[in-house]
Amino acid sequence: MADKDESSSNRYKRSDVTHPNNAGAVWFFGFVGALIYFLHFHSGTFWLVILAILKAIVWPAYLVYYIFQFLSL
Repeated sequence: MADKDESSSNRYKRSDVTHPNNAGAVWFFGFVGALIYFLHFHSGTFWLVILAILKAIVWPAYLVYYIFQFLSL
């Protein structure tokens, strides 16, 4: 009987609980900032605005590329 009570109380305990972090918010604000920056320079035609949106999506790749280029890796 003690085993049954113990197993029912352990059923609701989770040992793999993850804690949320705010990395998604940082990436979102980075995206919005990059979008504003690129829209400032590419605000002529429809296709330039599309190009600005695409650049804002992949701005981390540019950042990593130029960091590696700076570090000569």
